[in-house]
Amino acid sequence: MPHPQDNPDDQDIYQENVLDHYEDPYNRGALASATHAHDGKNPLCGDKIHIDLRLDDQGRVAQAWFDGDGCVISQASASMLLEEIEGKSIEEVEKFSADNMLHLFGPQLTPNRQKCCLLSWKVLQGALKRPVGTDADVSVTENDDEIDSGQSTSFGGPSLEEEQ
Repeated sequence: MPHPQDNPDDQDIYQENVLDHYEDPYNRGALASATHAHDGKNPLCGDKIHIDLRLDDQGRVAQAWFDGDGCVISQASASMLLEEIEGKSIEEVEKFSADNMLHLFGPQLTPNRQKCCLLSWKVLQGALKRPVGTDADVSVTENDDEIDSGQSTSFGGPSLEEEQ
């Protein structure tokens, strides 16, 4: 798939796709039959994402749903991501990288806005490790990208140096 920077005229097509996913998101809401779930937020900008997954007996994502609040980028990227990963194996989802996510989203983003786009990707990675109804709480922090004990995925957004 070409990237918008390859052809400046493609930028409008990518922006239309983003708005389509924001205005008519894929699988937005709760999934009552979820086997895995996770929450994440970016407290500095207020973006919040919750992802519910139902994994089947073959280790595939049978259903993926999200809910949340936030900017167009965070909400549209969640919709795009879940549409992309439904039907894929756990291994395929785990191999789906941050760079893959940014490419899937389309328009080039500043580093600060990339955090909005990558929030759903980080929450998805946490959801794979968090079965519903267990005490297996994990979170990924942006600073170290390590899995730690905790209630949700959260990162604090840009540092003061990044904002200047």
